Amino acid sequence: MIASRRSVLAAGLALIAAPAVAAETMPRLRRLSPGLDRMIAPGTEPDVIATGIRWAEGPVWVPRGGYLLFADPPANIVRRWQRGRGVSVVLDPSGAAGTDPALVREPGANGLALDASGALLIANSGGRSIDRVELATGRRTVLADRYAGKRFNSPNDLHVARDGAIWFTDPPYGFRDGDKSSLKEQAVNGVYRRRPDGRVDLIDGSLTRPNGIALSPDERRLYVSVSDEAAPRIMVYDVDARGRVANRRTLLDARAMLAAGGAGLPDGMKVARDGTLVCSVPGGMMLMTPEAEPLGLIEQGAPIANCAFGEAGRALFLAANDRILRIALRPGWQGGR
Repeated sequence: MIASRRSVLAAGLALIAAPAVAAETMPRLRRLSPGLDRMIAPGTEPDVIATGIRWAEGPVWVPRGGYLLFADPPANIVRRWQRGRGVSVVLDPSGAAGTDPALVREPGANGLALDASGALLIANSGGRSIDRVELATGRRTVLADRYAGKRFNSPNDLHVARDGAIWFTDPPYGFRDGDKSSLKEQAVNGVYRRRPDGRVDLIDGSLTRPNGIALSPDERRLYVSVSDEAAPRIMVYDVDARGRVANRRTLLDARAMLAAGGAGLPDGMKVARDGTLVCSVPGGMMLMTPEAEPLGLIEQGAPIANCAFGEAGRALFLAANDRILRIALRPGWQGGR
């Protein structure tokens, strides 16, 4: 019997994710295809630029200031890293103040993004909302905190479309007891779209643990990672001009990678201007084609939760457990903002 392309790919990914060491080590880049060389020069390795973080998440590059923002959800802080100036606190608290630790596991901001005006958008895990913060003044506005009259669970990650719509995920990770939490009002762990006029649509209510989210450069594909230990995967949907989705299917089945001992689960992701996906998987942060062909893997023996392009597309930043990593990209590769 001839093996299917999907089964061969899954077997290969299991070998890719198999950890060389059990404990957290200095990060490295594994070249899995010659196609990686047009993005990252051979011999380039990630650098550690910040440490001492409880759980790094949601990096976003701020072009107007020339700095990186990143979240620490359990510490309820958003920090800034700037070359030559190091790390400083920008928002404290970043999410909800005064939450009950017996009920709320992650009171702070999680995913971060910028809107067209340069304001910071926050997936506020503890506040159970999508917020907008003016970076110059700190003024905060809640953009959405309910669907069908019920509070969100704990918004996790978000993506801003060109028309200003905000696509976001709402798993129960912010709750101490997850789906069994007394705080949970939504019957589902949803994928949502906040329209530019403020109305919120439920895009998919069937996923167990929706997490990272991104649109393709032409905005005709939606990618959603599912961080379910029983069925870790990355989903893809077709998107029409009105923001409606169809043809949901599995792009990457990560069960073999997890079974091989890869640290972490599918989590945050970004899509480069040429369509290359950079997505968290068991084992690290993978660069792969839109067809899920692996190109490279950044690994450190511990989970890498999220990533962001920055420095006018010359760098990729990674939220890597208790640290932030930076790896240089080839000048001219349309990597991102």
